[in-house]
Amino acid sequence: MILTGGEIKAQLGKNVIIDPFDERQLNPNSYNVRLHNELLVYEEIVLDMRRPNRYRRYTIPEEGLVLSPNQLYLGRTVERTETYNLVPMLEGRSSIGRLGLFVHVTAGFGDVGFRGYWTLEMFAVQPIRVYPGVEIAQIFYHTIEGEVSEYHGGKYQNNQDIQPSLLFKDFEEQRDPQLRLSFGQELSH
Repeated sequence: MILTGGEIKAQLGKNVIIDPFDERQLNPNSYNVRLHNELLVYEEIVLDMRRPNRYRRYTIPEEGLVLSPNQLYLGRTVERTETYNLVPMLEGRSSIGRLGLFVHVTAGFGDVGFRGYWTLEMFAVQPIRVYPGVEIAQIFYHTIEGEVSEYHGGKYQNNQDIQPSLLFKDFEEQRDPQLRLSFGQELSH
């Protein structure tokens, strides 16, 4: 079941932490989160899953920044959240989607116990001007059944900034030598 806005407010300081919290951003069953004033853009022509990829940081000025089509932009929320005994999820706001901006391309499903800022994977269908502080997405909370096992010590836990992909760390931890070998080979047809 999804928590109502009233229940989100009732859970503040207990199972839900949203910092900063502004009641004006509370909806009937979600809470609007805002876009921070910085973005990351990868500089690589071909992104590589096995290594860190270079990126450039941009500041969104008050007069806005035009996002180009066919470019992935990584942003983050202004709000830092913590969630206990609930499953947090993040979705782009429909008003933003109707302008052709996909705010959270994938991975909107959070983990019980996640603490940090939400990284936004933004992709524009056509040029669009974005502004710092715009309410760009919404977080909502699901109740869970069964024994709770909280997210601890993951790659993105307790982040303080926009998080580029850290998938390369999974390869570093790969234990099966045969899998390591196959990951390093180029695919050819």
